[in-house]
Amino acid sequence: MPVRKLKPRFLEKEWGATRLTPWFPDAPSKIGEVWFEGSPEVPLLVKFLFTTGKLSVQVHPQDDYAEKHHKSRGKTEMWHILAAEPGAKIAAGFREPCSEEQARSAALSGEIEQHLEWFDANPGDTFFIPAGTVHAIGAGLALCEIQQHSDVTYRLYDYGRPRKLHLEHGFNVSKLERHDARKRLPVSCPYFVTEQLHPGDFELSTGGPQLLIAIEGRGSVEGQPLCAGEVLAVQPADEPVKIRGELKLLRTFVPG
Repeated sequence: MPVRKLKPRFLEKEWGATRLTPWFPDAPSKIGEVWFEGSPEVPLLVKFLFTTGKLSVQVHPQDDYAEKHHKSRGKTEMWHILAAEPGAKIAAGFREPCSEEQARSAALSGEIEQHLEWFDANPGDTFFIPAGTVHAIGAGLALCEIQQHSDVTYRLYDYGRPRKLHLEHGFNVSKLERHDARKRLPVSCPYFVTEQLHPGDFELSTGGPQLLIAIEGRGSVEGQPLCAGEVLAVQPADEPVKIRGELKLLRTFVPG
């Protein structure tokens, strides 16, 4: 059975955390993102994010804009909350529709945070962020992000950090309106489908290439040990995949 464990890549971020358990060993420096890059058959990027500070207010472009300006894909993504401190929040879309002039002025003054719609984030919550949605992730969160395999990001506001803003590109692609980001699994869009598999012993049919993301517990897939914080690439096969143990998994694949 073609099952392959993906290798993690740890990225330091000033808003990251040193406490990464139970998904990864705790770190001596602040880790903000852990990347798992899929195979060509599953052109998705899986990340685990850990936050002790706010991420920038940002937006990602749609496919046509990204291809024209960066020779890259756009970036539609989803977040599944793994852990949250009391009061933790994410932002997606605007509280009220606004003009580009109003949004740009708010970005320059720092008031854009107050214009965004902030959602309480609790373990088990899922949020869908299509390309063009202005968004932000608050402090005190651990989450799993599934996205198109692209990292084109336009920062609109960054709390005075000495990083470049991208207001021209950013507001060219931003949807300056409300967005109902809160979703229930499964999440389905043209770029990925993600569902949750609950713990227990069962067999999983493999219609096409897919990723299995362990978010809780431990067990095995086709006899290969798997625990929280690990990701498997699974290739199509005639026989179903045998999953054993108390694993809570996210299963994601590209539709079509």
